[in-house]
Amino acid sequence: MHFQRKQKFVANDGNSIFFWGPRQTGKSTLLKALFPDALWFDLLLSDVYNRLITNPSYLREVILAQNPTTVVIDEIQRIPVLLNEIHWLIVNHQIQFILSGSSPRKIIRSGENLLGGRALRYELFPLTSSEISDFDLLKALNYGLLPRHYLSAKPDKMIAAYIDSYLKDEIIAEAKIRKVDVFARFLEAAAFSNGEIVNYVNIATDCGVSATTIKEYFQILEDTLIGRFIPSYQQKPKRRVIKTPKFYFFDIGITNHLLKRGKIEYGTELFGNAFESFIFQELIAHSHYSGLQYPIAYWRTASQMEVDFILGRHEIAIEVKSSNKISTRHLGGLKAFMDEYEVKKAIVVCTEPLPRIVGNIQVLPWKVFLEKLWNGAFI
Repeated sequence: MHFQRKQKFVANDGNSIFFWGPRQTGKSTLLKALFPDALWFDLLLSDVYNRLITNPSYLREVILAQNPTTVVIDEIQRIPVLLNEIHWLIVNHQIQFILSGSSPRKIIRSGENLLGGRALRYELFPLTSSEISDFDLLKALNYGLLPRHYLSAKPDKMIAAYIDSYLKDEIIAEAKIRKVDVFARFLEAAAFSNGEIVNYVNIATDCGVSATTIKEYFQILEDTLIGRFIPSYQQKPKRRVIKTPKFYFFDIGITNHLLKRGKIEYGTELFGNAFESFIFQELIAHSHYSGLQYPIAYWRTASQMEVDFILGRHEIAIEVKSSNKISTRHLGGLKAFMDEYEVKKAIVVCTEPLPRIVGNIQVLPWKVFLEKLWNGAFI
């Protein structure tokens, strides 16, 4: 199956690019399609890595000899010192560099040159519904949307291997985590916080470490793009609101495996949790791929009125419900938010078969919502 990826590096105007994304999101495949004539250095190849780690100037010497227009360096985080050579080549020879990697954490922590603002930042996320011609929601909710996992007839072992080799081994090594067993327990505890407000103290108690350590571990997940926090919406609230952010893993299939969830089917509690995460993943990808970079927040009052996602400066409020029959009780959070803020669109994303309007709230089947989102009908 061929996927039509939405990340196209629009309006980069020949600028150099940092291109980040977790392992197996498809960065290398996409770059080979978009930049077929580029000079390529793959730092996962041991001979390329060994030559450049011992002699960074070799990069400059090869590039000056070949004089390419575009150079791709895959897994740039493995040799951060190369950025000094790259910086010089950009300034003096106007070469476009595409610098891809699983995360910028190692480069940032090393204090190496980040090219002084001369490179734009892009991200690649797992697949979205709009990139798959015959999208299967239940497959996505059960196994996630990393391309290899989504395509596999038996993805369970692949997901387990991904967690062991990447989330545990590689990230533990990169972050220099000493308590390997504690971090492994933390990953499972963090999965229980997916789509929830994080309670550091409770997780720390479960893992037998301090809350400070747990905060550091969550920061590692965020730095390595394995998860991200979304803030509470707090602009001039009339009601008292919860201020703690919520956390989402980058792929629902990874979360399911960490939680040892059974099969997800329509109408179950497991479906509801996974469905909300899926919609969030679509929103964060759309925000980046569209170039709009709109902020995403959630809203919850001290009295537990809640809206799942607030886009922009309260222009769009979205509530995600797994129900196939939306009633008045499902609309309470949106109505409370609309009493407080002027909203351009209020939307319930659900599993009903047909779109309808209740007052000034749109009730949309998830397929209709996602088609409108990716077609630019909302933002």
